[in-house]
Amino acid sequence: MNMSRRIPSPIRMFGLLVLLTLVCAPSGFAQTADPDTVTTLGSTVPANGDVNPYGVARVPRTTGRLVEGRFLVSNFNNAANQQGTGTTIVQMQPNGSMELFAQIDPSTVSCPGGIGLTTALVALRNGFVVVGSLPTTDGTAATAQAGCLLVLNSNGKVVETISGHHINGPWDMAAVDVGAAFVLFVTNVLNGTVAAGGNIVNGGTVVRLLFVIDDGAPRLLNSSVIASGFPERTDPAALVIGPTGVAFDWKSGNLLVADSLNNRIAAIPNALIRTQIPSTGRSISAGGALNDPLGVSLVRDDLFVANGNDGNIVEVNIRSGQQVDVNLVDSSGGPPPGAGSLFGLWALKGEVYFVDDATNTFNLLH
Repeated sequence: MNMSRRIPSPIRMFGLLVLLTLVCAPSGFAQTADPDTVTTLGSTVPANGDVNPYGVARVPRTTGRLVEGRFLVSNFNNAANQQGTGTTIVQMQPNGSMELFAQIDPSTVSCPGGIGLTTALVALRNGFVVVGSLPTTDGTAATAQAGCLLVLNSNGKVVETISGHHINGPWDMAAVDVGAAFVLFVTNVLNGTVAAGGNIVNGGTVVRLLFVIDDGAPRLLNSSVIASGFPERTDPAALVIGPTGVAFDWKSGNLLVADSLNNRIAAIPNALIRTQIPSTGRSISAGGALNDPLGVSLVRDDLFVANGNDGNIVEVNIRSGQQVDVNLVDSSGGPPPGAGSLFGLWALKGEVYFVDDATNTFNLLH
């Protein structure tokens, strides 16, 4: 690599990204109609038996083994159902057909604690895939470690591992992606939770990481904590509960965060350029049908939210804060019905694709 090549300063790159948000903001999304039918599309369990699908990301462009319009799904548990030990990402066709995209060997990457792939999953326009790891050795929170972000190429090979840089239990992630540069927003849930032994600590964070593509590979330029103080705690059923889903609102520049333990959706203002003292933001919507909100997906003005404590997907209008629709998509298990079944989802016009942890399936709400 030519180390003499000039790399733009983080401030200049943020200015470029702010400009590009005005130029490149998605404009083709239409308001999602009220969906009311659930179709099970297919299994998310690969040949090695990994279960507990968490993250969902839609492939934006065809490159390598990635096919535009298909979905990537990350698995958090191994075949023995131990949390924080899943090593696979599968690629799902919209009709439910599945193929293995990546199986990560923990012995070949330097990730603090090992591999346990979380909801933090994005597929970028440049062909790279980034996934978070919050690993355990025995499936319990007592052995959870800080983990890392893993960068994979379009053929499913790990090409970079990012640890430190304020990363401590990466739980979910969103990207602002303009091709030659991108920002990742990562929620973190291990800031003091293990030592607290199940008690709530207000240590959850959102970290902003700025990358450029240099000589064909992502280069991390800057990392900052842009929000902190979210409640989080360990949990024997869920491993850990804390700030989870994140979505960037192109219109306002706000980052939307699922504040799981407070049952609310928070807005962090000026997320791309924020330098103020971190906070937990203002509430967009709270209470009501929100019940341990986890994964989120934004379509224009509507945020679709997967609940962890029941089987509902809640639709929230982020301009008014009104919860405009609630759909029960899983009534198994519990009580209450559907508890522990939902996590990652991806909303499109008239459709919401989501994973079901109880059945290890990829599903469509339409």
